Amino acid sequence: MPHRRWILLTRSIAAVGLAAFAAFVLAAPADSRYSDFFNIWVYNGLMVFACVIAGSHVYLVKRDRAAWVAITLALASWTFGEVWYAVFKPETYPSMADAGFIGFYLLLYVGIVLLLRERARSIGGTMWLDGITASLAAAALGAAVLVELVLESTEGSLSTVVTNLAYPLGDVLLLSAVFGVFSLTSWRPGTRWLMLGLGTLCTSAADGIYLFQSAEGTYVEGTWIDILWPTSMLLIASAAWAEDRSRAGLEVEGRPLLAVPTVCALAATGILAYDHFTRVNLLAIVLATAVLLLVIVRLALTFRENRKLFVLTRHEATTDALTSLGNRRKLLLDLERRLAVETVEPALLMIFDLDGFKGYNDTFGHPAGDALLARLGGKLAAVPGSQGAAYRLGGDEFCLVASVSEGEAEPLIDRACEALSEHGEGFEIESSFGAAMLPDEAADPSQALQVADERLYAQKHSRRGESDRTMAALLEALALREPDLQAHLEGVGALAVETGRMLGLRRDELDELARAAQLHDLGKLAVPDEILRKPGPLDEREWAFVRQHTLVGERILRASPALRSVAVIVRSSHENWDGSGYPDGLVGEDIPLAARIVAACDAYNAMTSDRPYRPALNTDDALNELMRLAGTQFDPNVVRVLVAHVRDTLEAERAA
Repeated sequence: MPHRRWILLTRSIAAVGLAAFAAFVLAAPADSRYSDFFNIWVYNGLMVFACVIAGSHVYLVKRDRAAWVAITLALASWTFGEVWYAVFKPETYPSMADAGFIGFYLLLYVGIVLLLRERARSIGGTMWLDGITASLAAAALGAAVLVELVLESTEGSLSTVVTNLAYPLGDVLLLSAVFGVFSLTSWRPGTRWLMLGLGTLCTSAADGIYLFQSAEGTYVEGTWIDILWPTSMLLIASAAWAEDRSRAGLEVEGRPLLAVPTVCALAATGILAYDHFTRVNLLAIVLATAVLLLVIVRLALTFRENRKLFVLTRHEATTDALTSLGNRRKLLLDLERRLAVETVEPALLMIFDLDGFKGYNDTFGHPAGDALLARLGGKLAAVPGSQGAAYRLGGDEFCLVASVSEGEAEPLIDRACEALSEHGEGFEIESSFGAAMLPDEAADPSQALQVADERLYAQKHSRRGESDRTMAALLEALALREPDLQAHLEGVGALAVETGRMLGLRRDELDELARAAQLHDLGKLAVPDEILRKPGPLDEREWAFVRQHTLVGERILRASPALRSVAVIVRSSHENWDGSGYPDGLVGEDIPLAARIVAACDAYNAMTSDRPYRPALNTDDALNELMRLAGTQFDPNVVRVLVAHVRDTLEAERAA
């Protein structure tokens, strides 16, 4: 914190000066020859020093300057009253000294309000209401005690009575402000507000005792009461330099819901009940009544907020956060309502699963994938219009329920499939679906979902058959070009699947991994034989040719909609963990996990196979080479799992 030396200096001087004054007042005899020095010079010196402390904050710190200007003027006003009284010793009452004292309350109140405004930008309406309620409750208690005390003990002219009343009313004003702030902070106000609060409490206590003793004729200058006023001024001034850790605003989290209005209502009720036995002044009655009215308003606002919260919670429980469509719970509720009536209106239930979405996610990233889901969900929601609704069931699975008449089902299906499709450079999103007619094919929600789900996966299985036929044709083309390659690809595929299973891949991801492992060298169909079978090292021109084969393989696979997600893996199957691979120079986890698995398994299989330019390595040497390249060419975690799998397999074979 800046200005630390100044803070330590002022705190030290204030503490030493106040301690010396308090020790003299409490221990020195009444006729001490140092009485004038301490009761006038030290006492007023402490008041002036309080003005210096607060004023230095105004001069050195821009933050909250307006608030601390008002607080400094408040301290200066009180100091003016003390100095006037010490110099002129007025015999009439009230005097100019009283004007300075009374000005203190008004200016300090303004400073507190300005300081609160700077710290309370985010406080809500009900919290402000709690603060006002606490302020009025404190004011009611102050009026019932302090004002009542003055009214009972004050006699004399109107100006005397008014001046005497001004002091407790000023204290009530400050107490109400401080208690309001404490309420807003759940009675955890922090150091700065705690010092301001203690300062105002010291002032109120000293004023009340002084007025009572003055009215009774028992007040004597230089008694313990006189310690409270400089203590109050120094606490208020030192609050300027207290550390305020909450830079963004008051700490308002975790407030008990009805604690403040409950306590305030009890205080107000106690004042009104006490009035039935011993009359209190009208101001206290008015303030207590106002507190009860505000508590009633607070309860009404709480009921309204709870109702809004219930509606919001119910909406969130049935709404998908990403697409704003209904979720699975909402779908089940809507289906139950549709099927619960005596005469069920014919409706079509459709479940969709996006094709190509995983490849899109891997290529463009999850934020782009989320944006795509939101776009498709919005398009699907517009399909049924007022006749139905769309839902997102999770992941890339959507649902649509719509009322249909005879002949409307097929056009609705076409529009829904069109809504869940999107095409662009490097991607193509389509959808598989399953449909069920309600109530003809299902009489309850679970049966309807089961029928639609079975048909969805039947359609996906049909497309899987098309994919298998395409893949078989591509593998046959590779086998014709290079007969020995088939065994290598099958070995890589089996090893990759086991590694992927140990890494926790899902069944559909393992299926894609197996296909990519067998097709990762598909692009070598475009590489000339003299390069593939060259016994020596390749030159730069030949390497440039070889590095194109992943792009060629990707283009071939993208021609088949069922293999587009595999194409993404094939493109990245020769990327290196440290970014030195090709074709995109991807680094670390930017490389798809399936491609990292294929790369390591392909390298291991290649090292343990004979090549035109070298004989096969034994298993231990191949595994050691993998571990040596972990962190540079290969994913260290993939290598760890692959090595463990190979060694476990060898041990099992030896044991058998």
